[in-house]
Amino acid sequence: MIEGRIRHTVAFTLAHPAGSTGEQDFLAAAERLAAIPGVEAFELLAEVSPKNGYRFGITMEFADRSAYEGYNEHPDHLRFVQERWLAEVSDFLELDYAAR
Repeated sequence: MIEGRIRHTVAFTLAHPAGSTGEQDFLAAAERLAAIPGVEAFELLAEVSPKNGYRFGITMEFADRSAYEGYNEHPDHLRFVQERWLAEVSDFLELDYAAR
């Protein structure tokens, strides 16, 4: 990763049963975050290791702090957090990294 870039990652587990319509709907909504300006290298991932209890991951990169802050303040992101994330995610770990 190039210096100045930021990688935003989150590992999470949903309140929905595995394979349910609720799970599928949430993941589809999460994928739409990739369309927010400034989001690069978006990936929605499924956990395969039994080493933790999280089931999914999202990772994305931003060119710089300004792009990262723009994402955090974007109305689509704020709406997703308020309407979906807070209600449907049972546990998560968020990590934001800057290249050294």
